[in-house]
Amino acid sequence: MNSRLKIAAAITCGLLVGGSAVQLLHAQAKPAAFVVAEITVTDEAGYNDNFLKPAQKTIGDHGGKYLAGGYNKTLSLAGSAPPNRVVLLQFANMDAVKAWRKEGEADLENDVGEKYARFRVYAVEGVTQ
Repeated sequence: MNSRLKIAAAITCGLLVGGSAVQLLHAQAKPAAFVVAEITVTDEAGYNDNFLKPAQKTIGDHGGKYLAGGYNKTLSLAGSAPPNRVVLLQFANMDAVKAWRKEGEADLENDVGEKYARFRVYAVEGVTQ
């Protein structure tokens, strides 16, 4: 009987420690970050040929993924109408967004993209559940 009590106590302690560790790790996890790009394309061919493919590569290289977007695929629900292209991206967290911008995306927009479009790009941190 004594050995059964010891085993039950060990299992209970293990569950408590494991559950606490899971809760601690979950609390430390950073929420996903979302990037919204509102783009007014002024030269569609130049934008597609010179900006879009390199931009998509930098997004993928930094772990970003497309959630929504495209040309003239928005619906205005309130306020002024959105530009002709709106894109929604997801990154692992805000640090990943900052790294993506710092490591070339901002330069790509400024040096290449501004020739073919006007941009309004911002990031918002997701909520934790």
